[in-house]
Amino acid sequence: MSGPSNPKDFISIADWSRDAIEAMLARASELKAQRKRREPGHALQNRSVLLYFEKPSLRTLVSFEIGVAELGGHPVYLPPSQVRIGEREAIEDVSRNLSCWCDAIVARTHSHQLVLDLAREASVPVINALTDYLHPCQAMADVMTVAEHGDRSRDRLVYVGDGNNVAHSLIHIAGRLGMRLTVCTPEGYRPAPEVVSRGLELAREEGGDLRLESDPHSAMKDAAFVYTDAWTSMGQEAETRERQAVFQPYRVNASLLSSAPSDVRILHCGPVHRGEEITSEVLDSERSLVVHQAENRLHAQKAVLEALVLEP
Repeated sequence: MSGPSNPKDFISIADWSRDAIEAMLARASELKAQRKRREPGHALQNRSVLLYFEKPSLRTLVSFEIGVAELGGHPVYLPPSQVRIGEREAIEDVSRNLSCWCDAIVARTHSHQLVLDLAREASVPVINALTDYLHPCQAMADVMTVAEHGDRSRDRLVYVGDGNNVAHSLIHIAGRLGMRLTVCTPEGYRPAPEVVSRGLELAREEGGDLRLESDPHSAMKDAAFVYTDAWTSMGQEAETRERQAVFQPYRVNASLLSSAPSDVRILHCGPVHRGEEITSEVLDSERSLVVHQAENRLHAQKAVLEALVLEP
């Protein structure tokens, strides 16, 4: 498998080759089928995976814990209060010590730099389970879900809302896999310029199409999938009122979807703020793939774990 320049880590999807991502996605589908048949996994037998989570989590924490266990491994949850990286101990000491005991580190942090520093100092794989900059494991599950319910190479995925970490990783994976992606955000809330630049570069290489829009109704016209996320991410609570006012036109509701094809499908990474970025009417409708998307976090992450931990 052709991985990134530092092949032991999964920090950014943009660092991985198309073949490597395709192989992990194919393996995720195999693991999903095996789970339905209740076949036990053994890939991580006698292996331990450290879970370091600074941010609250439902889908990421539970899916990683269960995923490690279903692969035959032992998940170890380490609360940040026990470590206080940078206060009680230096990051290099924490990372080097964890590398002595664990076969991989899964980190969900506020700071993207913290995950980069952990990876730099660790001698075991480090998996980015979310930072304020990227969310690559979510993007893997998103693409898996799109492939299960449509044509990944032809169907347009439209992301509408805040140009946040989820949007960043969608741009990376869509570019790398040659997908058609529209990112529709208000002015001033667009994805980071360097992420867009990298996404455009990857799209050119792989035959994809990345568009930036600000008019949500215009963006809906050729959407096969509409994806949204919370308007206010963790750590941005002080901006809540301002963001609610700015993002009103970007709410995924019946009015917005009237501009989309009738068979459009709905995605949301969670947690969902019903009535804000998406209405319950849409979220609970037959169009919604949100629960399938959450389920696929488990299978995609198991594939990532296998690829990194078992990499020679």
